[in-house]
Amino acid sequence: MLKAIKIKKTNGKSRILYFLLLLLITTNSMAQIEYKSVKEAKGLQVGDSVKNFEGVDLHDNIFELNEALHKGPVVVIFYRGQWCPFCNKHLSQLQDSLQMIYNKGASVIAISPEKSEFLKQTAEKTHASFSLLYDEGYKIADLFDVTFRPGGLARVIYNTILRADLKNSHSDDSEQLPIPATFIVGQDGKIVWRHFDPDYKKRSKIEDIVRNIPAKKK
Repeated sequence: MLKAIKIKKTNGKSRILYFLLLLLITTNSMAQIEYKSVKEAKGLQVGDSVKNFEGVDLHDNIFELNEALHKGPVVVIFYRGQWCPFCNKHLSQLQDSLQMIYNKGASVIAISPEKSEFLKQTAEKTHASFSLLYDEGYKIADLFDVTFRPGGLARVIYNTILRADLKNSHSDDSEQLPIPATFIVGQDGKIVWRHFDPDYKKRSKIEDIVRNIPAKKK
């Protein structure tokens, strides 16, 4: 009887040790995930083809790149989130000059890793009437090679001072962000112009965007 009890205790300890070992392996695997630094993200180059992608806007409408390209060139803008004052200023300037872009036959989409409720805050702050897309899982940012993970101090500043709440506003808790780049995609699906600068303070200029939009195919 005593021997049986001892066996049960041993089995119980073995199970506990097994689960602790499994937890340790899982934790180590997660810790070993390597994220790109801001210097490692290079962005698609002029002449590169862009694979078709879809995204959901703040009104739950689905945007598809190929469908939009049938109508004209597409200006693709990545921004960090509603918490970023530089992003809000840039998107506001874009909204003020939006008709100039439309006159060239192009459409505009702005892409962020923030969920729908945060896209709505961006729309309120910038009065953006163009499409704001939720990039779930950083899939579109990865496609354009603009995804990176800020350093620890930067993430603390974003989450505390700027109240970004990156873990809850994004689809996961990796706290990755896109470099706020701008790309113009021609109707052939290739990049015809880009503004790519790891310095988040430096954004594309409206006149440069308008000047580089290719003629719409008839």
